[in-house]
Amino acid sequence: MMRLRAIEPEDLDLLYQIENDQSLWKVGTTNVPYSRYTLHDYIASSSDDIYADRQVRMIVENDERETVGIVDLVQFSPEHLRAEVGIVILQNHRRQGYAREALRELFDYALRIIHLHQLYAVVDVRNEAAVALFKEMGFSAGNMLKEWLFDGREYHDALLMQRFL
Repeated sequence: MMRLRAIEPEDLDLLYQIENDQSLWKVGTTNVPYSRYTLHDYIASSSDDIYADRQVRMIVENDERETVGIVDLVQFSPEHLRAEVGIVILQNHRRQGYAREALRELFDYALRIIHLHQLYAVVDVRNEAAVALFKEMGFSAGNMLKEWLFDGREYHDALLMQRFL
């Protein structure tokens, strides 16, 4: 079992680790390092209100209250009731079902609390595990986004994946 919780100031080191992990830049849409100051400011200024911030990030914890990852909704559009999903499970906690459980909890939150109509993810086609996970979780692979992600040296194709709630 696991739970999702709000980001706390004590999560600064985790956020710093994830945001500055260059191996994740290859499969996501971020490819710049973030300073501790910037991340501290983000945590301090976040209202934890998706309507105000247009995003919400939550920590994924296991039964022992150990942090195993982070999940977020970004690019929130209240007009169209959709948001982009992002998820990172820490390396030593992968392949244990946490991503699947975290996404289920996120779907429940998105539907019951903020009444979203759809979620989407931009997934690097080379990230076979993420493509398989999102398909398993009910996302359909839509358009191929040619040369969508840049890893600092070369461009990579991505899939736009959608799930209707």
